[in-house]
Amino acid sequence: MAASLEPEEFDQMLTLGDIPRHHARVRPAHVALAFEGRETTFEALDAQSNQVAAALIAAGVEAGDCIAYFGKNSDHYFELLFGVVKIGAVITPIGWRLSAEEAAYIIDDAQAHFIFVGPECIATAEEAVAKTGARPAIVAMEAGAHAHPVYQAWRDEHPKEDRRLPVRPEDTALLLYTSGTTGRPKGVMLASANILRSRRALSEAKMGWNEWQEGEVSYCAMPVAHIGGTGWCLVGLINGVKNVVARDFNPIEALEVIPRERIAKMFMVPAALQFVIRMPRVREIDYSSLTHILYGASPMPVDLLRECMEVFGCKFVQQYGMTETTGTVTYLPPQDHDPKGNKRMRSAGLPMPGLEMAIFDAEGKRLGPNEVGEIATRSAANMKGYWRKADATAATIDKDGWLRTGDAGYIDEDGYIYIQDRIKDMIITGGENVYPAEVENAVHGHPHVAEVAVIGVPDETWGESVKAIVVPNPGVTPDAADIIAFARSRIAHFKAPRSVDFLATPLPRSASGKILRRQLREPYWAGKDRRVN
Repeated sequence: MAASLEPEEFDQMLTLGDIPRHHARVRPAHVALAFEGRETTFEALDAQSNQVAAALIAAGVEAGDCIAYFGKNSDHYFELLFGVVKIGAVITPIGWRLSAEEAAYIIDDAQAHFIFVGPECIATAEEAVAKTGARPAIVAMEAGAHAHPVYQAWRDEHPKEDRRLPVRPEDTALLLYTSGTTGRPKGVMLASANILRSRRALSEAKMGWNEWQEGEVSYCAMPVAHIGGTGWCLVGLINGVKNVVARDFNPIEALEVIPRERIAKMFMVPAALQFVIRMPRVREIDYSSLTHILYGASPMPVDLLRECMEVFGCKFVQQYGMTETTGTVTYLPPQDHDPKGNKRMRSAGLPMPGLEMAIFDAEGKRLGPNEVGEIATRSAANMKGYWRKADATAATIDKDGWLRTGDAGYIDEDGYIYIQDRIKDMIITGGENVYPAEVENAVHGHPHVAEVAVIGVPDETWGESVKAIVVPNPGVTPDAADIIAFARSRIAHFKAPRSVDFLATPLPRSASGKILRRQLREPYWAGKDRRVN
């Protein structure tokens, strides 16, 4: 196998359903997926996804219909995905941590015809379906104490022949729901073209960190209901390599899998990397197979990044993106990661190949270098839109094709993107704008701090004041004044916390690892008509 896919191979992969078709022809015996002792070759993946397609057709599913998946990660999720896309239908993974009410909303909004359910979600799925108007059929992914059809038996009743139905690259293939931290979640419509055309542009750029050598293995541990989970595994499958799928992220398991499977590349959110790095045996593991760790979805404190670089001894690539951009829109290459620290390590890197980025102010004026505004991006990776929400789509993507990210930041004179924070999380104190991520970076390096989140709280004098919510390291008694002084030594005094509260439990996070600042803010703003002053 070549070092990476040649651009012309993408001519054979115009839709996601073409991925197993192509690799079944050129590398049929190569393992595509490994999951809890079960290995699936590309030939088997193609054949089994054909069976899924046939089963769905027999059940009356048509092009454009939605099929939901509700569970933790599984190899069978990906063959389900390919089978769904082969008939022009749409796969909708649902986060397994969601409540029955939250899942019911997504099922109804997506108008799901089937819901395929992992063993950990059977009871919740039954409750959710009972709350829906559509009442989709339930298929259990694994056998157990339930009365539902079991996936493998349901699949294997149907032939392995490829129906070769007409499916367009522009057809919606994947419907991913946003986290819903503000209001009801929105379904993000992603087409095969969004994924494959952006990957082709990256392949043509011939970047070393994106190239896959023969025999390399990818580790897929992030949840498939998020672009970082489904998207990362699709990267490995597109490139024809073995993908080890973890049911869910477990730092102990990660340390076992890396040397056992000889993992070469993996994508992790910073919170997951922090859990791994805190394991007692972390410095005893053989990491010689690791070539690259890609990280993103939330800011990486520089001190944590330095520690990870020291322990794992491989190259690091930061990635920034969002569901609406089909994942990655910027990358910070390995050569910009300096253990001694540099300015660029605080950036999100450079735009991905074939992609434009710009900064706009509140009036829509394009800003120049080093001016803070809203980050916008324009490329083939931009979503088709929000499912059944034309107004929300129009508010996010303008007439010129610019997608407004909702993130505040700037582009420096060298083209590097610096993210300050989510615009809605900005704190205004005494007329000065403060972005939590910058303050969190400053506080995180304190030796007593394990986790930190920064929020704005009401202040009669300043309107809002900066508060740090800190989870201390085990066995220490932190001092608020010392943490504030430490932050002031790193950033301007007006940006530093005026107060520090301590938590005995981990910070609340979404399934993708994002800090739920709104949840942290709630007690301080309760009873107030406005949530900013």
